Amino acid sequence: MEREELAAEQVGRTLRRLAHEIIEQAGDLSALVLIGLRSRGAPMAERLAAHIEALEGVRPPVGALDITLYRDDLDREGARAKLQRTDLPFSCQDRGVVLVDDVLYTGRTVRAALAALVNFGRPRWVRLAVLVDRGERELPVRADFVGRNLPVRPGEEVQVLLAEVDGRDAVLVRGEPVSEENARAHASREKQP
Repeated sequence: MEREELAAEQVGRTLRRLAHEIIEQAGDLSALVLIGLRSRGAPMAERLAAHIEALEGVRPPVGALDITLYRDDLDREGARAKLQRTDLPFSCQDRGVVLVDDVLYTGRTVRAALAALVNFGRPRWVRLAVLVDRGERELPVRADFVGRNLPVRPGEEVQVLLAEVDGRDAVLVRGEPVSEENARAHASREKQP
């Protein structure tokens, strides 16, 4: 089963709102950089930078960060893990950094991004912007800028589509929700050694 939660127009409007929020909280825009996490966070960061430029006349530098080697599940991913290029044409030293990702779920991607980020300087501060926060965290991570809170049930998956990657903009929820009882049973089986 699949349902569309955000259409293309709503995705665009949400990114414009996030740009406004970033401007309000960033303070000195000349010290701001946006870093998109591969793969959909990178085009989102570019769009946010364009919105900021349209509103303020200043375009923050944009980079793309691959966190593959910093993940804590590489042993599970195995051959499926695909390295992508990190492109940070600037130092993060003493800059305000906004990490940009499409979906915040467990918090593990953000943890890996923070570990990778230290290789590029020591930021003054780091904030997190996400298009969708689906809840159900495994780590104590919270987004500073959230486009949409979209709690989904176990068995459902949130997929963000972006024109730059997928040919269109949308946020979809896919899958069949499982009952809470089946979800608890599945979770307890995963925890067994």
